[in-house]
Amino acid sequence: MLKYSLKRLASSVITLCIIIVVVFVLLRQMPIEGYFDNFDKLDETQVNAKLAQLGLTQPIHVQLKNFFVKLLHGDLGTSSRYSAGTPITAIIAQKAPISIYMGLMSMALSLLMGVPLGAAMARSRSGFWDKFGTAFIVFINAVPAAVYYIFIQMYGTEWLNISMLFDRNNWVTWILPVFSMSLGGAASYAMWLRRYMVDEMNKDYVRLAVSKGVSRRKIMMKHVFRNAFVPMIQYIPASILYTICGSIYIESLYSVPGMGGLLVDVIGRQDNPMVQALVMIYSCIGIVGLLLGDLLMAVIDPRISFVKKEGAR
Repeated sequence: MLKYSLKRLASSVITLCIIIVVVFVLLRQMPIEGYFDNFDKLDETQVNAKLAQLGLTQPIHVQLKNFFVKLLHGDLGTSSRYSAGTPITAIIAQKAPISIYMGLMSMALSLLMGVPLGAAMARSRSGFWDKFGTAFIVFINAVPAAVYYIFIQMYGTEWLNISMLFDRNNWVTWILPVFSMSLGGAASYAMWLRRYMVDEMNKDYVRLAVSKGVSRRKIMMKHVFRNAFVPMIQYIPASILYTICGSIYIESLYSVPGMGGLLVDVIGRQDNPMVQALVMIYSCIGIVGLLLGDLLMAVIDPRISFVKKEGAR
């Protein structure tokens, strides 16, 4: 297990380093205007002085080395246009907590809705809950998310008398954004859990247990549900981390000052240092999510073996 974990960790670090290098080199091919807040007002001498100050006149390998050195010290640079002169870590520190809280709550709600629904669908195949769950899954996946997000905002604010604008100090204004963010995850968990449970129910050990007179409820909860939930576990860490990043559309719909629309905003403003830092952070989140999912799967599923079998090549 330790050897496998170290190998997966090493491959994840290498992947992240490759992504950072590619993004770093590509952004150096972008127009230099992205490093200046008032480029049009500067003459050539001032531009060259600023580029030298930022280290952009050095060879690309020297710039890359300096970037990694600063990165190891927690320095992501400063914003050039979004909030000129402000450290990027300070900007993220202001926005990340809101997206983290909202993401964790929406993930918890997704699990609370999706897992019981998927189990109920598997237990009552062709019954009410199976038809209801199938209709819910088809609706969530077929209808553009923007459509039902707007309907939730329109009628939710009217029926519940909730303000459309988000206020982090008023917990009531968290309800609709969190609920909206949880729908996609709930549909996904319900769909996959139903599939895995139905697959388990058709296996020989379940038929043997039924023939021995074991109660259907005991079979479902003690064997089928537990075995079906194991394949889903590896996706939960990645889902949590992705959700923590925030939903771009939902955060803009409710004016939530989180991480969701930050990347789009800085790309539009051509703030190259911010784009570089955010792409690296999102890449890191994705890689860490996959890594945690693989490790969690290896810990929970006893069928996974880390010992090479004899005769294996």
